[in-house]
Amino acid sequence: MIDILHRRRAGILLHITSLPGNRDNGNFGPEAYRFVDFLNSVGVTVWQTLPLNMPHDDGSPYQCISAHAGNTALIDLDKLVDKGWLSRGERCQDCGGSPSFARECLLNHAYYGFKLHATEHEKIEFTKFCIDKKFWLDDYALFIALRKEFNNLSWNQWPERYKSRNISALKEASRRLSTEIEAIKFEQFVFFTQWQELKDYAARHGVLLFGDIPIFVSYDSADVWVHPEVFKLDEQFEMSVVAGVPPDYFSETGQRWGNPHYNWSYLKKNGFHWWLDRIKTQVEMFDIIRIDHFRGLEAAWEIPVSEPTAMNGCWVKAPGHALLKTVFDAFGPIALVAEDLGVITDKVEKLRDDFSLPGMKILQFAFSGGPSNPYLPANLDKNSVVYTGTHDNDTTLGWYRQISEQEQAYVYEYLGQPASSMPYTLIQTALASVANLAIIPMQDILELDTEHRMNIPGTTEGNWLWRFTWDQLLPLHSQRLARAIKLYGRD
Repeated sequence: MIDILHRRRAGILLHITSLPGNRDNGNFGPEAYRFVDFLNSVGVTVWQTLPLNMPHDDGSPYQCISAHAGNTALIDLDKLVDKGWLSRGERCQDCGGSPSFARECLLNHAYYGFKLHATEHEKIEFTKFCIDKKFWLDDYALFIALRKEFNNLSWNQWPERYKSRNISALKEASRRLSTEIEAIKFEQFVFFTQWQELKDYAARHGVLLFGDIPIFVSYDSADVWVHPEVFKLDEQFEMSVVAGVPPDYFSETGQRWGNPHYNWSYLKKNGFHWWLDRIKTQVEMFDIIRIDHFRGLEAAWEIPVSEPTAMNGCWVKAPGHALLKTVFDAFGPIALVAEDLGVITDKVEKLRDDFSLPGMKILQFAFSGGPSNPYLPANLDKNSVVYTGTHDNDTTLGWYRQISEQEQAYVYEYLGQPASSMPYTLIQTALASVANLAIIPMQDILELDTEHRMNIPGTTEGNWLWRFTWDQLLPLHSQRLARAIKLYGRD
């Protein structure tokens, strides 16, 4: 593992959408740069985001339309005004009041503004981008153009010639929709350009960007439409089994995610080419990458598509060792983190340890089961990433208020009866631990309760909407965090 994961560091978990701002979600605009400045000022050297891919209507960054394409909702439109591609105050008609439709309309206006007003250098950069990303961009742009033409229906409901990717039908559609396709490519050009500018700014200020790869992809995605052979589909391109997890801490009936499973025998025979392409995109975007649901690389929970819950499934083996060896052979010592939560076996731990990947330790899970609990501070090891909680947990203050008085007393007794209150007590514990990397959700820094939770696993409504405001960040929060980072040698 490369050195950036061997040094003691502190990080903050915050999705780009959770940044402050005047629009419907946070983006790559001035507030993102201000957040980097804040991180730098308190000694935080890692900013962990959730996936930045294009989500479906539920907003989940773990169910996306593409494993490569960026979420265009994160584009800062004001920067397009500054470039002269969009008029200040420009509005779109007939958008039905939907922010997403309005944004799409304005991006389309910016595309035509680009064609009229871009410099020769900017046009060359766009051309280079399209060539460099051709391995996924051409298919993605055609997929989105057809999806719009078919009223956003899932690709398996398209006319048969498009669903089955008839070559002559796709060639005809590419000609007919050429303008729309180029506009979609332009949106991705803007996304990746703005992200790279933010990444460069973060690097100059000593901040590493920590990304996230959902192990599975959405069935209704460009990936499955373009590469059905990579997934377990029948002759009609339908799923017979879907992914999820069995009953666990988060749900008594498990979680039925509904993603397609991988055809691992094909992937292994093909040298994991699809996965290498996917990793390539993430390596270019991030300094550190988390593999979400890492245990699925050893064995994944398969659920018959007819089952309404995840209770009746089975574990199916995956060639994780061969995949990770291929990844490291191709990319060298990249910084990967294993999200090793859930039902973890000795084989999963061996797969993680064979490649010296840091695992995740969640302090909210630590205070049950007695002194052998692997998440207790005394049981942590250096090569790990410790969290107070993740985006799937309640905020630490919310968690503490919902456990029993007996459990609360045990937490404080174990931690040596500290004088501080929650959530700072757990923040301090994380920062003081031996784990090389300590990550604190922004909600915990701000001392926020359950109302500010980001996600409730197993539910599909009301998630991924949380945003903070700068007036929630008090001088005390910054001062206390900066002091603890320095005190525990994480600066």
